[in-house]
Amino acid sequence: MEDNIVWHQHEVNKARRGEAKKQKPCVIWLTGLSGSGKSTIANLLEKKLADKGKHTYLLDGDNVRHGLNGDLTFSDKDRVENIRRISELAKLFVDSGLIVITAFISPFKGERDYCRALLEDNEFVEVFVNTPIEECEKRDPKGLYQKARSGEISDFTGISSPYEAPETAEITLDFSGQSAQESAEQLFSQLQQKGLID
Repeated sequence: MEDNIVWHQHEVNKARRGEAKKQKPCVIWLTGLSGSGKSTIANLLEKKLADKGKHTYLLDGDNVRHGLNGDLTFSDKDRVENIRRISELAKLFVDSGLIVITAFISPFKGERDYCRALLEDNEFVEVFVNTPIEECEKRDPKGLYQKARSGEISDFTGISSPYEAPETAEITLDFSGQSAQESAEQLFSQLQQKGLID
């Protein structure tokens, strides 16, 4: 980093912004395979939080690649850069006092840990949407697994690129045939139990 770049400390800080919004700023990071239900659950969770008057922002993998990360491919190197940028953005949103919800495959443990390390204790909640690949392939809402199996897509997580499942996620949503709505309700309840939302 350039020696002449200096961090400017502002008088209005994260704690004050969170107090103004009457909430605890944090990142709720949903990770799981493509088709696991991350985006649907994240959307339902954000709606429930909004109904409770919470100030939120949802960062979704596909949406972010339409703009901020539109220059990145799906190579392992670019996946790492994708999550690095998202992590830095999430940190800024937390600093603004928001509850940030992310829905990214984020296949590598190191990149998820990178975001955790940017934040203070109890500001990062890793949520593993643990849906078996067989179920994800059965759903295959975008037809991506079929394309990956036929060789049309390379570097596809779970097929030709690895997924490092969380071993110590704060919350795990195990697929048991429950609906996305039921999963979102379960997630909301567990966030309440952890004192992250009221």
